[in-house]
Amino acid sequence: MNRNYILLTILMLALATGTLFLKKTPNYNEIKPQKLLWEIIQPTRYVTTDQVAKMIINKDQTLELVDVRDTKSYEKFSLSGAINVPLDSIAATSNQDYFGLPGIKVVFYSNDDIAADEAWVLTRRLGYKDTYVMKGGLNCWIRTVIQPQQPSEDAPYTEFEKYHFRKGAQIYFTGANIEQGSAGKSKVSIRRKKKKAVAAGGC
Repeated sequence: MNRNYILLTILMLALATGTLFLKKTPNYNEIKPQKLLWEIIQPTRYVTTDQVAKMIINKDQTLELVDVRDTKSYEKFSLSGAINVPLDSIAATSNQDYFGLPGIKVVFYSNDDIAADEAWVLTRRLGYKDTYVMKGGLNCWIRTVIQPQQPSEDAPYTEFEKYHFRKGAQIYFTGANIEQGSAGKSKVSIRRKKKKAVAAGGC
């Protein structure tokens, strides 16, 4: 079966779950299901790992990263400045202050797309705007930002530009040191940056 159909089925189940929550909270500015279904199939709800990395590096004040994994996974590893709102508590009243802030882009992420997609569906169903999903989640983050692969020699110039950005991002996020090898090639040694303490409930 096509992956898009599988994903759509999962999202529809999430929508159904979200509807159960909404019956208890009728005052939310809900969007119509037809509009939500249209938005689900639009690629504009995704941001790439490169875009997220660039926003973090540039200290973009409009970015709010929301890790929807469980607290244990969040405490083990998370992106810089991310807050933790586990998927099963996304619709809780106590977490609603994180969403719908003017001028703020909320980017959900998990290990892959699935839980973040569900969080996106629930918050959009509640009527919150400017919400996005980091495409590929942390699995893609590791592949593209932490362990970027050099393009083949015949790759387009744009691929090399992307690769050089990712190498710079790798150094920024991991504290990698660039050393000159004996054959004149650059050698990268990875040194994990110490994780800063994250204040509870905030960025």
